[in-house]
Amino acid sequence: MKLTMIGTGYVGLVSGVCFSDFGHDVVCVDKMPAKIDALKAGEVPIFEPGLEEIMARSVANGRLSFTLDLPEAVAEADAVFIAVGTPTRRGDGHADLTYVFDAAREIARSLKGYTVIVTKSTVPLGTNRKVEEIIREENPSAEFDVSSNPEFLREGAAIEDFMRPDRVVVGVESERAQDVMARIYRPLALREAPIVYTDLESAEMIKYAANAFLATKITFINEIADLCEKVGADIKSVSKGMGMDNRIGNKFLHAGPGYGGSCFPKDTKALARIGQEHASPIKIVEQVIDINDERKRKMTDKILYLCDDKVAGKKIVVLGVTFKPNTDDMRDSPSLTIVPALVGAGAKVHVVDPQGRKEGEELLPSVVWEADPYEAAKDADAIVVLTEWNEFRGLDLARLAGEMQDAKMADFRNIYDPDEAKTAGFTYTSIGR
Repeated sequence: MKLTMIGTGYVGLVSGVCFSDFGHDVVCVDKMPAKIDALKAGEVPIFEPGLEEIMARSVANGRLSFTLDLPEAVAEADAVFIAVGTPTRRGDGHADLTYVFDAAREIARSLKGYTVIVTKSTVPLGTNRKVEEIIREENPSAEFDVSSNPEFLREGAAIEDFMRPDRVVVGVESERAQDVMARIYRPLALREAPIVYTDLESAEMIKYAANAFLATKITFINEIADLCEKVGADIKSVSKGMGMDNRIGNKFLHAGPGYGGSCFPKDTKALARIGQEHASPIKIVEQVIDINDERKRKMTDKILYLCDDKVAGKKIVVLGVTFKPNTDDMRDSPSLTIVPALVGAGAKVHVVDPQGRKEGEELLPSVVWEADPYEAAKDADAIVVLTEWNEFRGLDLARLAGEMQDAKMADFRNIYDPDEAKTAGFTYTSIGR
């Protein structure tokens, strides 16, 4: 199959590279010359384990290319994927569809022969209908179908998720379009990956409902963790006991400082807005949004309490600022609330993160970036664990404490055993324990 991917952001690049690894011929299109030049030179603009190797292999095999020329890429394609950004629109919480609709107009003017236009971006209910309407207005003679094919990729595990998905969701309304989508995903048939074919609106809703449910699950366990602290229970034991119930499952039951990233904050806000506009409010999701925002602020209070309510002039070391490990993504990361609050309170914040500096230097001004946790800990007054990178899980706690002026630790990912931390010399606090 000849596939065109419009947009080389996280979703577009990962999807394009993985489709090329399936054996399809893929052209990735972007408007930014510097980005396309970098990709042609083999430079990957995002950190995602395994992506660079697969991209290099597909380029070498002639199955993957990058271009600024959208008309040429679209004219040759069996299917064109729209994978542009849908950021939260300022003022109303809705997804901004400007880039999606602009892409639809450009695609319409370039169509030649039957093509399936596939929306990969996360979009509100009714967007695919609007895309179809735009294309028909721009090019009444175009022969095409529209399909909704939302992504379910976890940053840090995107390659595995694409190659071995729990399911593939495809919204289609013609047998011809379904046949094209089936051919695109045929390589997954060998792995017996389930493909859910449904209508356009249901496919759009599945994406939002899934992300909102996972965000709700995280928020629920965070509130249970707060209660555990009050009554003397251990959230790790509680989560384990809950997760053994097959009806609940053990994923997304890890208490922490709140969710972030490219999907959950944006998608919960969009779903809440959709519900309000249709006079069918999703009150649970609205509460999840409020609780998650408040939780990040509560983490700052825990740090202040650990430091005797005074951080002015103190050196605070933050381990991890990306929203999760194995990514360089800092969108809506808890660190973007917690670190500025510490700096604003007068703390001297030093940050260690294996991949966070690229985005973090601009997002977190007034901090000192360090490469080594032990060097960063020298003469520090407290350490805060915000992201559970593997690099932080096996630190020598006694050595770490020995470097510090005042050995205090706020472990907001529960990666250390409280007794071991205290034996090593730390005044230690965590989540739900």
